[in-house]
Amino acid sequence: MKLRIEGLSIVKFGGAALLALALAHPASAAEKVIRVGMATGDIGKMDPHVAAGTPEKTLFTWVFNGLVRIRPGEANPQFIEPDLATSWEHSADNLTWTFHLRKGVQCHGGYGEFTADDAAYSLMRAADPKRSSFSSDFKAISGVEALDKYTLKITYKEHVPSVLGYLVNIQGGNMVCKKAAEEMGADFAKHPIGTGPFMFQEYKPQQEVVLVANPDYFRGKPKIDRIEYKFIQAIASRDLAFEKGELDISYGRSDQAWYDRMSKLKDASVVTTEPTELYTLHLNQSHKPLDDLRVRQAIAMSIPRDAIVKYRGERIARAAKSVVPQGYLGYADTPMLPYDPKKAKALLKEAGYPDGIKLHVVQTSLGVMRDTMEVLQGQMRKAGIDLDLQIVEHATFHADIRKDKSDAVLYAASRFPIADIYLSQFYDSASTVGSPTAVTNFSHCNVADAEIRAARTETDAEKQLAEWKLAQKKIIDNVCSVPVYELFDAWALSNRVKLGYTLTGAPGRGIPLLEETTID
Repeated sequence: MKLRIEGLSIVKFGGAALLALALAHPASAAEKVIRVGMATGDIGKMDPHVAAGTPEKTLFTWVFNGLVRIRPGEANPQFIEPDLATSWEHSADNLTWTFHLRKGVQCHGGYGEFTADDAAYSLMRAADPKRSSFSSDFKAISGVEALDKYTLKITYKEHVPSVLGYLVNIQGGNMVCKKAAEEMGADFAKHPIGTGPFMFQEYKPQQEVVLVANPDYFRGKPKIDRIEYKFIQAIASRDLAFEKGELDISYGRSDQAWYDRMSKLKDASVVTTEPTELYTLHLNQSHKPLDDLRVRQAIAMSIPRDAIVKYRGERIARAAKSVVPQGYLGYADTPMLPYDPKKAKALLKEAGYPDGIKLHVVQTSLGVMRDTMEVLQGQMRKAGIDLDLQIVEHATFHADIRKDKSDAVLYAASRFPIADIYLSQFYDSASTVGSPTAVTNFSHCNVADAEIRAARTETDAEKQLAEWKLAQKKIIDNVCSVPVYELFDAWALSNRVKLGYTLTGAPGRGIPLLEETTID
């Protein structure tokens, strides 16, 4: 048996038994603490270049900076502003970018000043498939060089639609401190070191992560002393803790009943944020009968978007209007086939299926995803389309859909809000699952390759938008997929919390808690 004492936590290991006794953090009258409840039983790796889940990304928002950031409270790339870099310039062909870094920025934990060498290390780490889940975002980089202590040069093999978008403090754009990452190795994922307003202090498995104010933060010491980031899987438990005042911010549930109930609480509010998560039914054209356009059109006409949004909740969802979510740079409102189950049946008959069709669908057991697919199953049955659902746990779902085991794939995704990322990952044929360059093209779509790739390298903004618009039209006309609805993130927020900015969007999914944020 081994006994380890860490601050106020006592963790005892012995045989198959595990006992964890975590004492509450006694807060002094003057101490300002914000307690955040997240929908998870635990947190995964706390390495920003590896973890991609909402619980982790929320945490990273508080710990790390990017070279640039989106102005707090916004989600659109048009609001990009300096972060660790104070200014930048690029060559006429957009292939060489030079960034000038802030002087005196300190890494957490006494790891020294953040310099161009750290920035170069971060980008090369993010681009390395062996160390990063986001390496495909940086495949166009041909070189990264620290010209001097505060000057960074990045060169590209080809034009990237939004260079700055990939350098925001989201996913691979998070800047890590080289010395800490190299010294810690695998332990870096258990003790993240960044430059942000809050520093890692303690991790209690299946309970919480504790962060404390960074006294050396370059924008000023935070007004909050500590963040207690608590893992509470069950929505009922989070809601109760919030209602009792044990939480100040709580990750919500994306349904109307939850929104309405929590909105009635005294001294609290519910906020919904963008970018939304787009729920799309991808149709596998490599499987019969989905190789027939008429069958795919019938499926599109069997789905009542507005009715599903009404069921989901009009305050937390909206009908999809393209294969790219609304609000993304490059989004174009694209007319889709209307709901018409009678016409859908006629199309199936015309295609040689007078008795309808049956599709084998692998489906995750996760709540909202499963619930949405079961709603689709009931609606599509009215048009003679039978979905044979094989319910599996989430990891198996992800593995199977990447092996082409499903005729149709309901996939919910939120990406950095620029059209290229969504189009490239889901609709460029180079991203087709099963291929050497696979990403998430589950439909085997290839009708808009020319436009997607042209937009990716187009330097004229108007021409780029035109290419993106045409790409979306071609994908919709070919019914590679059926966009269904967009879901906002929802949070319950105590009125005691003063964010210090107006919240409309949160590109990192979590609510940014910054140096100006405080609590009464």
